[in-house]
Amino acid sequence: MHIGIAGLGRMGAAIATRLKEVGHTITVWNRSVPKAKPLTDSGMALAASPADLASKVEIVVTILTDAAAIEAVYGGGSGILAGDIKGKLVIDMSTVRPQTQIALAGRVRAKGAAFVECPVGGTTGPALQGKLIGLMGAEPADADRARPILEQLCRRLEHCGPVGHGSVMKLTINMPLMIYWQALGEALALSRSLGIDAQRLIDLMADTSGGTNVLKARGPIIAQGLKGGDTGAVTFDLDSGLKDLKTMLAEGHARGVTLPLVEKTMGCFEEAVAGGRGPTEASLHAVYWANRAAR
Repeated sequence: MHIGIAGLGRMGAAIATRLKEVGHTITVWNRSVPKAKPLTDSGMALAASPADLASKVEIVVTILTDAAAIEAVYGGGSGILAGDIKGKLVIDMSTVRPQTQIALAGRVRAKGAAFVECPVGGTTGPALQGKLIGLMGAEPADADRARPILEQLCRRLEHCGPVGHGSVMKLTINMPLMIYWQALGEALALSRSLGIDAQRLIDLMADTSGGTNVLKARGPIIAQGLKGGDTGAVTFDLDSGLKDLKTMLAEGHARGVTLPLVEKTMGCFEEAVAGGRGPTEASLHAVYWANRAAR
């Protein structure tokens, strides 16, 4: 199929690459044109605007930072909604509040297109391998229409209910993860005075009830960070983690749900970001806190 991807951050670029590798024709657009160059160099076409992209393709996929970015890409005279989208399928994979997705779905449907939200769990590695966790919010017929494409990106694809439900589930699965990086940092601060080798310490934690699935994957990077070594490319940065925490807290307030751990963790992330760590790997917040708390 001919698929358009708007939003070429780390995940958007990885998703575009994966869909091309499994045989689709891909056209891309990004506000910052240089970010598109590695993809166009690989054979993908570049659209002149979101409207141009939407008019050329069969399926539009967007993965954007926040509600403001969604408005910028979908709205206005050159936005996706200004393109020819009648009868087409629009999939938004952004992590935003459910009300943002519900409002967007209404605008897309008013133009005669189908809409599916599908935020995903996972980073660029799983995206390139087609091993994300997909959390769809959609009408059943629209979910069925999107499923063949999304199954090429996801090892597990859940239809969580109507539009908005996927967003709530994404905040749900990200919440304990963000809190865990803070909790791990505090635990590491407590144990660093023991002088145990960082890799041995992380291996031990990963093998106990104090470990999580994500520690098995990210543990070696955290151990390298504790040693001051090279931790490799960033897959999900602290700025994005902080944005998600703020989104969780806002949604909790809207629903009358108290989230004290989210609020406290958000404050700790804000401290790290204020110190210049926003572009760094979110999992390495644990290293920052272990060193900070041990001073």
